[in-house]
Amino acid sequence: MRGRKSNVALNWVGGEWIDSADHRPVFDPATGKEIGTYAHADAELVERAVDTADQTFRESDWRHDRQLRSKVLNSMADCVEQRQKDLIELLALNNGKITPEATFEVSMVPSKLRWWAAMALTEQGRASAMPGQRTSIVVREPVGVAGIIVPFNSPVILAVRSLAPALAAGTTAVVKFPEETALINSLFAEVISESVGLPAGVISAVNTDREAGAVLIESPKVPVISFTGSTATGRRISEQGAGRLKRFGLELGGKTPMILCESADLDQALPTAQKAITVFAGQFCMAGSRLLVHRSIADKVRKEMTARLSSVKAGPASDPTSEMGPLINESNVERVNAAVERAIEEGAKVLVRGGPSQDPRLAGGAFYEPTLLEVSDQSSSIVQKETFGPVLTLQVFDTEKEAIAMANDSEYGLSASVWSRDVDQPMRIAHQLESGTVWINDWAVVYDGFEEGGYKQSGAGRLNGTSAMDDFLEFKHIAMGPSAH
Repeated sequence: MRGRKSNVALNWVGGEWIDSADHRPVFDPATGKEIGTYAHADAELVERAVDTADQTFRESDWRHDRQLRSKVLNSMADCVEQRQKDLIELLALNNGKITPEATFEVSMVPSKLRWWAAMALTEQGRASAMPGQRTSIVVREPVGVAGIIVPFNSPVILAVRSLAPALAAGTTAVVKFPEETALINSLFAEVISESVGLPAGVISAVNTDREAGAVLIESPKVPVISFTGSTATGRRISEQGAGRLKRFGLELGGKTPMILCESADLDQALPTAQKAITVFAGQFCMAGSRLLVHRSIADKVRKEMTARLSSVKAGPASDPTSEMGPLINESNVERVNAAVERAIEEGAKVLVRGGPSQDPRLAGGAFYEPTLLEVSDQSSSIVQKETFGPVLTLQVFDTEKEAIAMANDSEYGLSASVWSRDVDQPMRIAHQLESGTVWINDWAVVYDGFEEGGYKQSGAGRLNGTSAMDDFLEFKHIAMGPSAH
């Protein structure tokens, strides 16, 4: 049986496709129409997935056989490439991404899997000779079962970003996928289930809600959680897991400042700023949601960004001329609009109002037109809180020091972008920004081999790069004394 029975997305546990008595609808965000149903995983099924993963970890050779892990990850990459077209089409339908964005997401998966296939072979401990004919050895061992909690905004690549290093390290995994994207979740599970050599029970994938997903947080058999999502949820699950001293790898919210210095190349910066707030309809933790502009270029930036955001064409993936897709559902349209209304009440100046789409062609869809607000109050909620929608704020600064202070005056520290043609200025600014990633004359460039993660309330630990494996490993010191004669 595959990941779908008729048009019901199933759960994948212990190598088997599991139905449930509780079928729930799945909607197309671009139309609001039902496009299928999914078998909702209850707490009992999640517990079964955990038990299976724990048993597989303890009784199989998976954690000991790095050659097998590398082989499986390479095969997984092959499987994704073979089914790439199917994944792109369903991701666009179920998640709402326009086709170029869905293509971009799926295209990132094979290289990441292959990078971690290589890392599975190269990861190693260390040893040293000590006084008195003694030897000390440090080995790194997989922790056990990894719980992976995936958000709706990019469910395929964000699942792989945590799953691949977990598998490379030798853990088994239970992946809790979001309900909103159940169809693409189950198709992705189906694709990777075909990986050559993958033992049953190494990966389980469930579509469920927060309540049933809490099993992963509470279970003593799941020592580590890799979570991507909001800062509020990250705090909540950290509190839940504190009683067991559970380890958390967290990539959380962001409020990315894009700093346009006086020498910025606006022909490059402004198209990028437009894309930075409209990609995935702003549902991106690294969305460039704060535009900090030097006063000498503010008039030009204000005028051009107003024109750019006013002309963005929202629409479904089925329309190849669409430039921005919908939010995930109507409740998020209401949430984003409430944040904008509050900002206006607090004194934000409207440059582009945007808001819930009034286009009759888009009726029924969760479309929110891009919004541009000029803000002078740094403490405004629209500046300080993650909006997770296509809402851009514009603030003006006079000095480099002021720009850095404005950028850092946030509980978030996930990413930042600096634009300048000065040779020294952007690097000087980058070193002073409290941010896990800083792009210079660029935005949203991520490499498999380089770490990604947040300062402050934007997370804990790192994904991508060699450090990503650390969440899933324990260090063991073995001290060997001289042999007795």
